[in-house]
Amino acid sequence: MAQILLAEDDFAVRDFVYRVLNMDGHEVFVAHDGQEALHYMTSSGYEFELMLSDICMPVVDGVTLAKLVFRHSPRLPILLMTGYSDHNSEELVPSVVGVLEKPFTVNGVQDAVRAALGRIPIKPSR
Repeated sequence: MAQILLAEDDFAVRDFVYRVLNMDGHEVFVAHDGQEALHYMTSSGYEFELMLSDICMPVVDGVTLAKLVFRHSPRLPILLMTGYSDHNSEELVPSVVGVLEKPFTVNGVQDAVRAALGRIPIKPSR
């Protein structure tokens, strides 16, 4: 399956998403904030196929992270996560394929990741 970089500062959400992605057979690399995720992207040597990032994180937020990652890897699809309903961040960075709204279900995460890996635009889950 895919190598996925997961950036999420909330332990419970990070653990949930990590487990869901592992159940689907993905190799998941975990970053606790945007700065750590950026380090993975620029110096780890891994070829990620997707980045899944929370929007609201300390140090480097998800939108800023998406912009920086786009400069480094413009073809990497980025899926953002948020608990806030007013977002239009996918319009700011061309490689953002969608926003997964919290709270989400196992199936919601699986469907969004499958769509993102297939570069299919993701519809909000309202």
